[in-house]
Formats: sequence, structure tokens, C-alpha cells
Amino acid sequence: MPELPEVEVVRRGLERWVAHRTVADAEVLHPRAVRRHIAGADDFAHRLKGHRVGVPRRRGKYLWLPLEDTGQSVLAHLGMSGQLLVQPHTVPDEKHLRIRVRFADALDTELRFVDQRTFGGLSLHDNTPDGLPDVIAHIARDPLDPLFDDEAFHQALRRKRSTIKRALLDQSLISGVGNIYADEALWRARLHYERPTGTFTRPRTQELLGHVRDVMNAALAVGGTSFDSLYVNVNGESGYFDRSLDAYGREGLPCKRCGTPMRRRPWMNRSSYFCPKCQRAPRVAS
Repeated sequence: MPELPEVEVVRRGLERWVAHRTVADAEVLHPRAVRRHIAGADDFAHRLKGHRVGVPRRRGKYLWLPLEDTGQSVLAHLGMSGQLLVQPHTVPDEKHLRIRVRFADALDTELRFVDQRTFGGLSLHDNTPDGLPDVIAHIARDPLDPLFDDEAFHQALRRKRSTIKRALLDQSLISGVGNIYADEALWRARLHYERPTGTFTRPRTQELLGHVRDVMNAALAVGGTSFDSLYVNVNGESGYFDRSLDAYGREGLPCKRCGTPMRRRPWMNRSSYFCPKCQRAPRVAS
């Protein structure tokens, strides 16, 4: 699934091309695309019509479009293959087009939600006083958020009694980090994914957060990581951070730091990629 850099790339594109435009009408072409909007497709389309889109916002992997004149927002679930594209009206419909939003202005573009596997979708939700859709109020701030509290994260990490990769993927603890960027940050920090969180000192936590931020900023600079033409920006362009990955997907290739072949291990229905020399496994207590 897309992680913080890929979602932020989309958010920036929407801010440029969709913010402050008024919805003329919305068309739902597949009911699964609005299944999280309990009232159904017709209600979803009706509630968008005539409303002005505010500046798109993001927390971690979650992206939403506030409706300026209401207390609600359109939450976007990109899922495994969802794409939000801004296209000229004249461009033929994509094969997997699920939702179309037209605007009441002279600009020649519309917003399209395209989703091959239909795991994603759009839904309308009430906002919290902080401006978040209420269904994601429990999501923690992400490490690129200026209000992210490093000390609070460290204390929560120490209390967690878990392993470090599990903690990094816990969106109620720190948001935006997924499997790819967790492996990348842990490689940079020379940490094994099974390192117990209770062993982290404050300097070690701070160092890891620095690597998390560095790898995400590096990915943002090149448009994120795209595989199989997924997770494109609003113009349909792929990011190319996959060319710069140090750990993820590099099983059998030499570690870029020491030359040892990288390994892959099954992990929580995913995979973890690591260097067995640079990222030594923690000792098991006897």
C-alpha cells in the first residue's frame, strides 16, 4: 500500500489542481468505490454537488479533501491500486475508472478515481474539531509533521514491549511508515527488525527518527516509490525512488554498505529485507 511519500505527492498535486474548486457533479461508476460511505452512491454524489473543495490534507498515509462550507471531508482510501488523477475532459475514460468529479469552472479538467482492484474508495465523514475525518481521529501524527513529539514517541516506544518494526508500522504510534520505508530506515540505522523496543535509549530513538525522516524526504524528492505503474501522481507520472532503495526488494544483492548478500524473511504476511551483517539479529534470552 502507498506510504507517506506517495500520498504526499498526490496531496500536493491535488492542492495545485483541485483546491478551491466547486463541485458541479459527481458520478459513481462502481458501487464498491463508495462502500465506506454507508448511505450509498447516490447520497455520496448528492452531498458533494455544489460544495467547494478546500486545501487537501494528509496525516500519515491518510488523505482527505475538506469541503470548505461544511464540517465534512472526503476521505480517500487508495488501497492497493487506487489513483486520484486530474484529467482533461477530453481524455478517454480509464479502464478502471470508478468515480468522476466535475467542477463548476472554465478549467478543462476533472478529478478521477481509478482503482483496478477496487480495494480503495472515497467516503464522506464528519470532521473532528482538529479538522480530521472522525474515522481517523486515532491516527498518530507522522514524523514529517512539525507537531510530531519525538520525546512522546520515545516514551511510547519504551512502553510498547514490542519489536521495532511492529512499532514503526503501528499507525496509532507513528503514522505514514509502511513496510518499504521501515526496512529502508532500519537498514540506514543498522537495526534488525526484531530489536525489542524496550532496549531503545533516547539517542537511539532520535537517530532512528532521523533516518525515517531522511528516507521519506529522499523519496518525496523523486515522487515516491512506484511499482507496476501504481501510486502515480495526479498527472499519472510514476515516482522513481525504487531505483534508490537500499534494502527493500534486494534479496540476494550485495549490501550497499558491506557487500554481504541481503536477505528476505517472511514477516506478518509481508517480507522484511535486511543485511545479516550490518543488522544483526538480537540475542535470544536463554
